[in-house]
Amino acid sequence: MQELYSLAGLALLQQETAEAGGILGALGNGAEWFIGLFQAGAETFVGFVTGIIPLLIVLLTAFYTITNIVGEQRIQRIARFAASTIFTRYTLLPLLAVFFLTNPMAYTFGTFLEEKYKPAFYDSAVSFVHPPLGLFPHVNPAELFVWLGVAQGIQRLDLPLGPLAIRYLIAGLIVIFLRGVITQLITAFLARRQGVEL
Repeated sequence: MQELYSLAGLALLQQETAEAGGILGALGNGAEWFIGLFQAGAETFVGFVTGIIPLLIVLLTAFYTITNIVGEQRIQRIARFAASTIFTRYTLLPLLAVFFLTNPMAYTFGTFLEEKYKPAFYDSAVSFVHPPLGLFPHVNPAELFVWLGVAQGIQRLDLPLGPLAIRYLIAGLIVIFLRGVITQLITAFLARRQGVEL
């Protein structure tokens, strides 16, 4: 019986110390914060399992089905067309590559280009795996958390996500075009400087 009183007394002492602060209070607060971190992670995981993961599976299935229906040969023909001019090479080709093949397979569309354009295409494509996430989450599901973080903040402000997703996509297209052109110029300069013919 005396053990029970001593345990009750210890619990009361710990509660008083936690309320009053001190080392035990700080440790208690730290422990609550630590477990809260994992609880928040678990809630996010449950949200992914019940929300975004099924959506991604359906989107991936739909786009692979479209690719199979249209045919790989036709998609490759479209990719060759998209590589024909500087504008389409660094906007349309990366868009098609990221949309149909997703990250990281999108970079294989560079096979339709001459060697001198491949570094610039890669730079454009690798820079475009985030901007379409708001409209097409299947393109880079591993890094969807970036878009979801921004989207959550926008939703807390009671603002619509659609206009932001469109603007993000347009800004991405402008950025990848600029990066492609600049990288193409840098590649040509370095090749000329080193006496390499691409």
